[in-house]
Amino acid sequence: MAQVVQMEVEASLKHVNGAMAEIFSRDFDPTAVVSEPLPPVVAEENGGLVKIIAESEMESESEREIVLGKNVHTTCLAVTEPEANDEFTGDKEAYMAGVLARYRKTLVERTKHHLGYPYNLDFDYGALGQLQHFSINNLGDPFIESNYGVHSRQFEVGVLDWFARLWEIEKDEYWGYITNCGTEGNLHGILVGREVFPDGILYASKESHYSVFKAARMYRMECVKVDTLMSGEIDCADFKVKLLAHKDKPAIINVNIGTTVKGAVDDLDLVIQTLEESGFKHDCFYIHCDGALFGLMMPFVKRAPKVSFKKPIGSVSVSGHKFVGCPMPCGVQITRMEHINALSRNVEYLASRDATIMGSRNGHAPLFLWYTLNRKGYKGFQKEVQKCLRNAHYLKDRLRGVGISAMLNELSSTVVFERPQDEEFVRKWQLACQGNIAHVVVMPSVNIDKLDDFLNELVEHRSTWYEGGKAQAPCIAADIGTENCCCSLHK
Repeated sequence: MAQVVQMEVEASLKHVNGAMAEIFSRDFDPTAVVSEPLPPVVAEENGGLVKIIAESEMESESEREIVLGKNVHTTCLAVTEPEANDEFTGDKEAYMAGVLARYRKTLVERTKHHLGYPYNLDFDYGALGQLQHFSINNLGDPFIESNYGVHSRQFEVGVLDWFARLWEIEKDEYWGYITNCGTEGNLHGILVGREVFPDGILYASKESHYSVFKAARMYRMECVKVDTLMSGEIDCADFKVKLLAHKDKPAIINVNIGTTVKGAVDDLDLVIQTLEESGFKHDCFYIHCDGALFGLMMPFVKRAPKVSFKKPIGSVSVSGHKFVGCPMPCGVQITRMEHINALSRNVEYLASRDATIMGSRNGHAPLFLWYTLNRKGYKGFQKEVQKCLRNAHYLKDRLRGVGISAMLNELSSTVVFERPQDEEFVRKWQLACQGNIAHVVVMPSVNIDKLDDFLNELVEHRSTWYEGGKAQAPCIAADIGTENCCCSLHK
């Protein structure tokens, strides 16, 4: 029996290891956020893959089909009740130890082939292992101690002060907290903007992270999608046209410090200038800066636009599990103290206040952030930023050198290139794809050897995909510009 269970577990791990990543439609329209999403009308399984066909998709056959990953429910590791004699035989403990050991091997393997998502997997937090036995919960306001004494507020506020210095705001002028992820930072920043301007309109470029449009749906906000330049940066000419069409309402703007797909950095100064030229005074707009990945990298890049509270911005958020490299999702959200009173409420049973999204928050995350900020410091991060940018240019140059279309924005470590034809190759290297393009996000944990392995395998596969002219490499000039496209038309 135990052998059968072991075989099932191994098979399950193989299935999970080969799961497909979700692909989102590039035609998603956030201006329609007030309407509820259409429910799926057909669901069919095909070889373990689930295809969702909605009414809106059936109306337009030209849209790319959204193919979801494998249904994990069919391959999950079941929770089973202990046998009566398990306490004496130790069979249950041995079984679980075996499962975890095999899972660890899977993690090691998947980490070796991790390129498409912006996570820094190079870290060592062994010194914090002694704290795993404690239930650390930072309930409510980080700056006001609650009745719950097992917290890490002293570490959390130390981390917040570090980021406040980075973004140039005095201790008594800011409020913030360590979030559970980057999305929560966006949800909070946009919520503060909505509370400051209840009738404000949310403006976001079409290449903003999907959490921005999720916030618009959750808060029932009117949302205007702004066009982007070829780089993925917000098109301020189109932004101005749309601002002037809604001059009667305040503006709440999401500014991207690194877009999800192309790593484009919106020009914050130009956004502010556009608002002013359109007749919006500083008390008529609120800017949230989504710096999920590049918000921590930009301060160490020469000639990069500066994100600073000395400018008329309302909030900034970054992810802690991306460039910093925490082993669990987390983030940092900072806003102006003058805005937070609109959200903050007294909570008697905590003997504290709360203006956060989630209330209960991971008290271990501040420890990891505090530990790595102390170890690396500003100089350490500067070195890692330089390494990432250098390696990103290496990857882009190598791709172009073998005739593969590729683009790299000046301030970015996200290399965009033609989407591989083989979905198995995409899954192996965990590439993030959209339409005809894919990208690699070069992080501190991505070295030259890893990039060479990826490049050599990609070149080998392409020789099969396009062998004998039976197929042509896709033209992606519409996505990255003719100067970056190496298709037969633009060589």
